[in-house]
Amino acid sequence: MVALLDPKNDYVFKRLFAGEPELTLALINDLRPDLPRVTSVEILNPAIEASELSGKGIVLDVRARCIDGHQYNIEMQVQRQLDWGARSLFYLARLLSRQLGAGEEYRSVASAIGIHLLDFDLFTENRAERGQALWRFEMRDATQPDVTLGSELQLTVVELKKADRLGQLQGPASDWIRFFEHWREENVMGDVTHEPVKKAMGSIRQLSADEEAQRLAEAREWGRINWNLSIGAARREGVKQGLEQGLEQGRMEALRSALAQLLEQRFGPLPDWAADQLAAVTADQLATWTGSLLSAGNLEELFGRPD
Repeated sequence: MVALLDPKNDYVFKRLFAGEPELTLALINDLRPDLPRVTSVEILNPAIEASELSGKGIVLDVRARCIDGHQYNIEMQVQRQLDWGARSLFYLARLLSRQLGAGEEYRSVASAIGIHLLDFDLFTENRAERGQALWRFEMRDATQPDVTLGSELQLTVVELKKADRLGQLQGPASDWIRFFEHWREENVMGDVTHEPVKKAMGSIRQLSADEEAQRLAEAREWGRINWNLSIGAARREGVKQGLEQGLEQGRMEALRSALAQLLEQRFGPLPDWAADQLAAVTADQLATWTGSLLSAGNLEELFGRPD
């Protein structure tokens, strides 16, 4: 049986939503029911360039425009980065500013709306933050939040893991959370009734049966792991020892998790002996395994035969 590709892999995510605009349409309407219902969308960046799969820091987002001219930036993030907020606002503001040509009036600007799906907890400072998974940011006054400076710039953030734990989202939004967090669990996905999510599951199955899509998804994940390894090496050169140890521990845990997902996609569930080796992996071993992943024919070839 072919292992299903992870819809949170941003290559897979873009193939899915840029390739099927009706899924993008449903995702917008389901995660932003407060907005006027969108009836059609045009995907503005449907292509995926080969350089994007290994490019450092490149995000394979989906940009769409609805019939009213409003533009949407939809993206998946699986790893927390220190500059995530600044980068997100920069790209959203650029989506807004690029709408106007020379001499055009500002009143013709349509809204730039971000929908960013995060597979990590972003806001964790206090109980109130830990108890909320869906966030919407706009330009509002700090003392009188009912006073807004227009709605041209909006950012919706969904913390997927937190949303799954809390179970706060209902209806179609809840089904999308199940899809992104439990796509491999037939007993969970069997309870989904929302047709767009059922269609997305069918598309994932079809995409997973495509050997080229499997290869490119693995290449994208491999590029992300290697980038993290290079970032970690740079940090080891310039960060003080105490801080470095904390960063290294978190980085290694994220890389082990990413490699485990890749291995399961390629070879199926990991046997205990392979899971044990992965749990004890060093940075050098991780780099070696990552570099050999695409050419290895089985786990024994990659890890060495178990004792």
